[in-house]
Amino acid sequence: MPEPMIEIEVVYAAVERQLLLTIAVPSGTTVRGAVKSSGIGEQFPELDLDSCPLGIFGKAVADPEGRQVLAGDRIEIYRPLLADPKEVRRLRAAKAALARARTSDS
Repeated sequence: MPEPMIEIEVVYAAVERQLLLTIAVPSGTTVRGAVKSSGIGEQFPELDLDSCPLGIFGKAVADPEGRQVLAGDRIEIYRPLLADPKEVRRLRAAKAALARARTSDS
């Protein structure tokens, strides 16, 4: 007897384009397995589907090799950060402090 199929979505947003695929996978498929079987790797060959961070509905999945998908899940493939958010905030705060110091000196 064949395994029951469930429908899920796989999404990826590159800088220049986005793609949302609706696919059917066998019940019991892992998050990583669903992404690999989705065919999204052919659309974005720069993706390393074996190690890229994944999430479901905006929440990171800590163990994509172990977590099974559920019907209706939207698996998101995350791009690496270009800059550390903490460092960006620190630089912005330093720039604002410098601007305040300049206006108070005037």
